[in-house]
Amino acid sequence: MFLISTRNFPPELGGMQNLMEGLSNALLNHGPVKVFAETQDEAENYDQNSKLNIVRVSGLKIFRKYRKANLVKEFLTSNEVRASFFDHWKSIENIEKNLLRRTKSFCLIHSKEINHPIGSSLNKRVLTALAKADHVIANSKFTKEFAIKLGVKNVTVINPGCNYPIQINDEAKEYAKNIFGDASPKLITVSRLDARKSHKNVLMTIKNLLPKFPNLKYVSIGDGDEGNNLLKLRKYLKLENSVEMIFKSTEQEKVALLDQSDVFVMPSVIYKKSVEGFGIAFIEAASYGKPSIGGIYGGEGDAIKSGHTGFLCNGNDLNAIYETLLKTLSNNHFAELGANALEFSKDFSWDKVIKKYISLI
Repeated sequence: MFLISTRNFPPELGGMQNLMEGLSNALLNHGPVKVFAETQDEAENYDQNSKLNIVRVSGLKIFRKYRKANLVKEFLTSNEVRASFFDHWKSIENIEKNLLRRTKSFCLIHSKEINHPIGSSLNKRVLTALAKADHVIANSKFTKEFAIKLGVKNVTVINPGCNYPIQINDEAKEYAKNIFGDASPKLITVSRLDARKSHKNVLMTIKNLLPKFPNLKYVSIGDGDEGNNLLKLRKYLKLENSVEMIFKSTEQEKVALLDQSDVFVMPSVIYKKSVEGFGIAFIEAASYGKPSIGGIYGGEGDAIKSGHTGFLCNGNDLNAIYETLLKTLSNNHFAELGANALEFSKDFSWDKVIKKYISLI
C-alpha cells in the first residue's frame, strides 16, 4: 500500500497536478494507492473514472491542511503503508515523525516553495518539515543544489515523469488544423501566463521574426495574471493575425496543437523569488517530437539538452531569443532537433522514473 498526500491533483490543470497524477498511477503497478487530495469542481466525476482510491478533503481552505493531516495520520496508524509521498513541505509539516517511521517517506521539492531567507521563520519551518522525510526528492540538479544551500539534507534528484504522448482524437486534430491553418513555421507555448515565463519577450521576438517568416504562427495556451497585458501587447504590436492566445483548452486540444507545432518556446527568467525548477512542459513537447527553447536560469538544463534537443537562451535578452529562434527555424533545423527530443523524452517515461523511487524504498 502506498499513500499520497497532495495539495495539487486533477481535475485541476497544471504541471504539479500532472506530476502527482503520474506518480500515483505509476505506483499502481507496484501496489494499491490511497490519495488524499483537496476537493474541487468536477472532482467527483474524475474520481469515479480513476483507478486510484481518492479521498477528497473539503471545508475552508485554511483548515484543509489540518483535516488532511489528521486523515493521513489515521491512515498511517491503522494500515501497513510501504511508502508515503508528499508533494510539498506543507503536506508533511503536520505529520509526526514517529508516525512516519512506520513507512518510508518522500517529500518532493520544486524550488520556489522552499526559497526563503536562511534563518527566517519560514526557512526554519521548511527545514523542520523536510527533516521528517527519509528522502527529499528534487526535480532537478539545480533544485538540489539550491536546497542544499538553504540547509536541506538527504536530497536526491529524480526528474519528473511525463504522462505523454497520448492518443489524439480526430476532432482535436481538426481543431488544431483550424488554429494553425497553413502557417509555417508554427510556434507554441503551454504554460501559465505569469511574468517568469517571458511571454512578453516572446511576442516582441515574434514581431521581429515576421519579416523573415511572414507566415509564422504563434499559439499560447494557458491563463494567468499576465493575460490582459499580453492581449494589449499583441494589439499594440499588431500581431492579431500571427498570435493566438488560448486561455482555456481541453487536454485533447492542447496535445493536438503541440503535435502540429514545430517548436516549443518558453525562455523562462527569474522573477522575484520564482524560477523554473525543471520544466515538465519541455518533456511533454519532446514526447511529440518537438524541440524546445528554454531559459538559462533554473533547472531547464535537465529538461533540454542545449544544441541537441533544443536550445537554452537568456529570456531577458530579446536579441538572444531572436538569434536562438532564427537558428532553430532556419533550414528546418527544428526537424533534426525534434527527432533528438523524441528519443530523449523516453528517459522520462513513468515506467523508468518510478523504478528510481522504488529503489529507495
